[in-house]
Amino acid sequence: MDGKVAVVTGGGSGLGAAISERLARDGATVVVADVDGQAAELVAGGLGELGGGVGVSVFDVADSAAATAAIDEVVAEHGRIDVLVNNAGIAPTRVEVRDRAVANMAARMAGGEVVPIEATSTLTDAEWDRMLKVHLYGTFHCTRAALRHMEPRRSGSIVNMASIAGLTGIPTAPEYSAAKGGIVMFTKAVAAEVAPLGIRVNAVAPAYIDTPLLSDFDDMVRAMLTMRTPLGRLGRAEEVANLVAFLAGDEASYSVGEVVTITGGFA
Repeated sequence: MDGKVAVVTGGGSGLGAAISERLARDGATVVVADVDGQAAELVAGGLGELGGGVGVSVFDVADSAAATAAIDEVVAEHGRIDVLVNNAGIAPTRVEVRDRAVANMAARMAGGEVVPIEATSTLTDAEWDRMLKVHLYGTFHCTRAALRHMEPRRSGSIVNMASIAGLTGIPTAPEYSAAKGGIVMFTKAVAAEVAPLGIRVNAVAPAYIDTPLLSDFDDMVRAMLTMRTPLGRLGRAEEVANLVAFLAGDEASYSVGEVVTITGGFA
């Protein structure tokens, strides 16, 4: 990564912070991008001595104009963009839906009757729109802006954050599953388009990773997820960061349109 410029969206916490640190350790100049400027500054403050340079960009990936302007500013300041990691995202927050799903699991184990979890029937337009705007639109906005600079140079690497939700679906989160499924197909389509130009686009699809996005998961939910994971624990952010760094770098030179799962065997 020496001499390369990387932008990591959602870099102010969780996976984004871990990815930013890993790329910085590998020698990249890392621009920590986040809607929360204070969080981005805090992460960036710890990167300066790890490798290359560091920068901060504050914008909402759901805002098309803001995303375009932010990527353009990175190129204006640093002269290029070599790596884009589309990591920014939000978690489903409808606790009542998850509670009904957990109650149904207990009912099945006891031979009782299940109730409707009402994940789709109670989903509002605003909840649906916001989830797709941040995840799917955000990935599109930043990718489009980055390609406008990568295509003339015929060089670059983009890594999108998908999820196993986009491959198998999560019954409690149809909006999140749809957004991540869209990212999977977007990754494959764009990868096929720009690969002849020397630009690689890939995606990572994690299972449950112990980050702030899971902060509202209670002990029971965490225990249930752990039981479904052969490794017996949730994933760690640095483990995902290692995979992102591989896909972003030259060692993954034959990886195009891949959607690589990292699940601990979760099923």
